[in-house]
Amino acid sequence: MSDVDDPVKLFGLRIAHIGINAKDEKDAEQIVSQFQTLMGLQREVVAPVSIFAGTLVEVMKGGGRGERGHIGFHVDDIQAAEKWFSARGFELDEQSRKKNPDGSTFLVYFKQQIAGFAIHLTVAD
Repeated sequence: MSDVDDPVKLFGLRIAHIGINAKDEKDAEQIVSQFQTLMGLQREVVAPVSIFAGTLVEVMKGGGRGERGHIGFHVDDIQAAEKWFSARGFELDEQSRKKNPDGSTFLVYFKQQIAGFAIHLTVAD
């Protein structure tokens, strides 16, 4: 595999987090509690629709994207990554695009799921 075919080298691609779809808020709290016990991850609420266990696991309250959940990937250059993945036949879900105040994209999902998981790109902090 050449560097041109390797998104890890091209864009610094790495897993941002795994998303788990919970039944409801109570179920989400229980799942996060289990990850706290298992790995010592801190409970964090950064969005009204989900609870994080550290930065590794996002638990969606009452379901979320993807039949089984989602996988978020950080990239260093989201525009370049979008073009690269689009050229490989993966369509972006423009309805999912989230932007920063300056108009730049910080998150976008693909239309296709893989093994029941929705996949999104996000810009590394």
